[in-house]
Amino acid sequence: MAESFLFSIAESLMVKLASRAYEEASQVLGVYDELKEFNGTLSIVKAVLLDADQKQEQNHELQEWLKQIKRVFYDAEDVLDEFECQTLRKQVVKTHGTTKDKVGHFFSSSNPLVFRYRMAHKIKDISKRLDKVAADMHKFGLQIIHVDTRVVHRRELTHSGVVNSDVIGREQDKEKIIKLLMQENSNDDDKSLSVIPIVGMGGLGKTTLAKFVFNDKRTDEYFSLKMWVCVSDDFDIKQLIIKIINSAVDFVSPDAPPLQQNLNMLDPEQLRSQLTNLLVGQKFLLVLDDVWNEDRVKWIELRNLIQVGAAGSKILVTTRSQTIAFMMGTVPAHILEGLSPEDSLSLFVKWAFKEGEEEKHTHLVNIGREIVKRCRGVPLAVRTLGSSLFTKVGTNEWENVRDSEIWTIPQKESDILPALKLSYDLMPSYLRQCFALFSLFPKDYQFSSEELATLWSALGLLASQNKNMTSEDVANQYLYELLSKSFLQDFFDLGTIFLFKIHDLVHDLALFVAKDEYLFINSSNQNIPDNVRHLSLADNNLVDNLNTTKSVVVRCIFFPNATAGANVEAMLNICLSKFKYLRLLDLSHSTCKTLPRSISKLKHLRYFSIANNINIKSLPNSICKLQHLQALDLSGCTELEALPKGLRKLINLLVLEITTKQSILPDNEIANLSMLTYLTINSCQNVESIFGGVKFPALKTLALCDCPSLKSLPLNVEKIPKLETLIMKNCGNLDLDPWKDNHEEQNTNLKLRYVQFVDLPQLVVLPQWLQETVNSLQFLSIFNCNNLEMLPEWLSTLTNLKALSIIACPKLLSLPDNIHHLTTLEFLKIEGCCELSRKYQPHVGEFWSKLSHIKKVEIDEPEEKEEYDEEECFDEIEMN
Repeated sequence: MAESFLFSIAESLMVKLASRAYEEASQVLGVYDELKEFNGTLSIVKAVLLDADQKQEQNHELQEWLKQIKRVFYDAEDVLDEFECQTLRKQVVKTHGTTKDKVGHFFSSSNPLVFRYRMAHKIKDISKRLDKVAADMHKFGLQIIHVDTRVVHRRELTHSGVVNSDVIGREQDKEKIIKLLMQENSNDDDKSLSVIPIVGMGGLGKTTLAKFVFNDKRTDEYFSLKMWVCVSDDFDIKQLIIKIINSAVDFVSPDAPPLQQNLNMLDPEQLRSQLTNLLVGQKFLLVLDDVWNEDRVKWIELRNLIQVGAAGSKILVTTRSQTIAFMMGTVPAHILEGLSPEDSLSLFVKWAFKEGEEEKHTHLVNIGREIVKRCRGVPLAVRTLGSSLFTKVGTNEWENVRDSEIWTIPQKESDILPALKLSYDLMPSYLRQCFALFSLFPKDYQFSSEELATLWSALGLLASQNKNMTSEDVANQYLYELLSKSFLQDFFDLGTIFLFKIHDLVHDLALFVAKDEYLFINSSNQNIPDNVRHLSLADNNLVDNLNTTKSVVVRCIFFPNATAGANVEAMLNICLSKFKYLRLLDLSHSTCKTLPRSISKLKHLRYFSIANNINIKSLPNSICKLQHLQALDLSGCTELEALPKGLRKLINLLVLEITTKQSILPDNEIANLSMLTYLTINSCQNVESIFGGVKFPALKTLALCDCPSLKSLPLNVEKIPKLETLIMKNCGNLDLDPWKDNHEEQNTNLKLRYVQFVDLPQLVVLPQWLQETVNSLQFLSIFNCNNLEMLPEWLSTLTNLKALSIIACPKLLSLPDNIHHLTTLEFLKIEGCCELSRKYQPHVGEFWSKLSHIKKVEIDEPEEKEEYDEEECFDEIEMN
């Protein structure tokens, strides 16, 4: 299924080849003509990839052709990557290199003469391979589609009919929708048209619920005209008008012949006239089922055409996209949840047994109860599994289904995996690659946007046409798209970071679409196919499995459960000898005492972590030859004597996390990292001051954790103009308000959005500089600050504050009197603050009325005095 990424890969290759840097490099190295020829063939192939993707599932020969294309594309990526390596290394040698470096560079394998010969040979070879594969293109009758329209799904047209007895567990949902339909509009006139969206992922039963409502007798009595239109593939205005007219005519005259053919012959004005004549003066209900259109202009055009009915007319929309619901809805969307365990079991029994037969097989019903737990209330999944067991009465068969992955069960077009895959098919190609990465994580894993941005970027999956967007910005955009498609759940917005999980069934879908290239290795899945490019290992005992694969194209090796362990030396040897195109290597929690100097041979690395290694004392300086490196994680390496020399050479570095015994950090080295956006200084026991006078033009996140000797922190917006997230934890000597004696030095333009204070005994009052974030701060968390005595009155001036958490601050006795002025505050948590909890206890506290406007308030009982586990509570802060 990874062939569905090809359009995005082709676009990425063409963007690189069109860049000025590649053009100049290819001319210097004498391969300009070869690359131009390759680009021409690439353009021809790219034009048919979208059509090929849609047709491949039913055509084995086409699948094989796409696999050949994929191999050529990936090899081309590796070759172009070598161009980047050469360019970056040349840039570093020119800017930072000594005479010795320059001489060494000339005599190395990357010297221009050697490189030119090698690259010319590789490019000619790839160009020939692509020409050969492209020559077979005519066999498949592929159409040219230049633009990824995102509308590539297939679905049977829905209709409004439904058998009420087949609908289980949706009575309350139906009543809520009908209540909304019966409500008079707040601005009740002929121009007022209410739009009620029903939102949920594929398989939850949105269409079934809409049918349930549509066929309720009360809607017959309330509406004089009811119409059902399946929007499906396209949002073509003319075709939608025709469908609405046909549905209206069918409602009025069920036996009348369809008008589709005649209507197609009418011009837009004639159609508009017919539509108006049918709707004007009618209090109508229009169901727009399965809407995928995110083009607001198209929606407004249609809305204006149908906004001619009588007062009280309603539109009911079903969609998988929260973005569409927000765009179309005039009331908050009805979010369709999964079925309850009881309703899931009832539905399962209905499909797994003939009526009444379940009473003869109570032991199977008990197994079925465990099966439906895996379905998490998704009706389509429950029905699929129930149907697969119909007429089967062997216990083993039921247990096998209970213990199997849903995607391994034989599938039909109407089953759960195709239903979920439908949403996947409608993703643009670039989003499919990012979604596939979820398959490398275990089920129920909690993702963070920060982590995914780093991984996606390291693997080259983030693309932006806006030069002002960082990789984190693009990643967040992708996550919002996935969220709007209902692929993410338990989504927590922390202002600058998002936390979320994915449903097990969505995880199964990720496994299904990524199985050719992405592999999560665990105890039950240990074989590594030769075509796998991205590997994730459940634990360190599986490292030896890397020896068994013949693959040399692996790009990613990491341990999502943080268990690299003791076999890291063996792994490094394998990587250096076999996987020279690695982009991502995670050795977190390893126990090695050193790294080989030859690690610099992994020149394609974008991400490297040796975090939480408590044995390593030094790192080879050669690690700074990894010019492609975007993320370097050395946090938790508590025995590391010093950072490697030459950090300034890591000119692509975006993320840096460090722990060291040094008392003075190499400011001049780090100051050269002009692209750095994320910096963590963790467990640096001896560091007293940092970055005086150093400018970080791109830094957005700064975390200072467990640095007991740290005394000062310059917070100058001129030096850190884009800083949004600031975390201070367990830095007992840190002066939190460096300007308290000299107000003239305060800078009034801090753009912080998220601030967290943890384990800071010196925090008695909030620092004055926090007031300067009045126009930006959204999240403020204060944990275990035992001496905090008051919150200033100016806190109420933070008019963008959305969330405030105060945990384990026992001396804090009250909130500001004008706390009710914080009208944007949506979440407040107070825990482990006895007096504060007593005064503001919900509904009964003396000052509760000041908080009653806040949507979500969590305040513990004042008499409960608990011991707070630091790590547990710290995690809880992040969750909230």
